[in-house]
Amino acid sequence: MSSKTRIIVLHMKEIIYTAIFLALAVVLAVILFFMFGPGKAADTKVQEKSLYKPGVYTSSITLNDNSFDVEVTVNADRIKSIRLVNLSETTKASYPLMEPVLDSLASQIYSTQSLDDIQYAGDRKYTAQVLLAAITDAVKKAENT
Repeated sequence: MSSKTRIIVLHMKEIIYTAIFLALAVVLAVILFFMFGPGKAADTKVQEKSLYKPGVYTSSITLNDNSFDVEVTVNADRIKSIRLVNLSETTKASYPLMEPVLDSLASQIYSTQSLDDIQYAGDRKYTAQVLLAAITDAVKKAENT
């Protein structure tokens, strides 16, 4: 039997190109893993658990042909601000308790992040009820269902 020795010649260029392509393949695999891996499922679960859809929500109030809005701003888990918008000077003069009562309600809502068990003075009962109904309507629009 004759044994022939085979000599394989590898050029350094071919080795370098092969190493570069293997490194790029590994980098691509790692990037694809992080893009489509298990981390995405956890992010979508966090979004599903949020209380509100972030944004600005309004509810209208009409009193004796005077119309204005209550604007509620929320992020995913908190009520950020509550304010009156489109409130004319005539309406401010006609209903002077609107702004102070809203400030009182808003401070309670900010601290408890709830619309339940809100306290208001007996002489401001009806103003508070009108504002609280409008705030509740705006918050219901913002809730994640």
